Amino acid sequence: MAMQTEIPEALATIAAGRDHIQTAEFARAANRASQTIRKNYCLTGECFGIRPIKFGNRLLWSVAEIAALLNGSAK
Repeated sequence: MAMQTEIPEALATIAAGRDHIQTAEFARAANRASQTIRKNYCLTGECFGIRPIKFGNRLLWSVAEIAALLNGSAK
């Protein structure tokens, strides 16, 4: 059974009910530059232990995994 992760208020505002967010939104939630997120993805295929899904020409990041990261319970 999967544990529910509480989504921080700032992330909930950014996500607006979506399950995945774009790179710029992830960067805003993680307080990093968008380029930092993209660079980590290019070098390792992930960023802070989170692997995105590709949708067309965009990377989409899981809100649940970002919430776990921000709550300190990342993988």
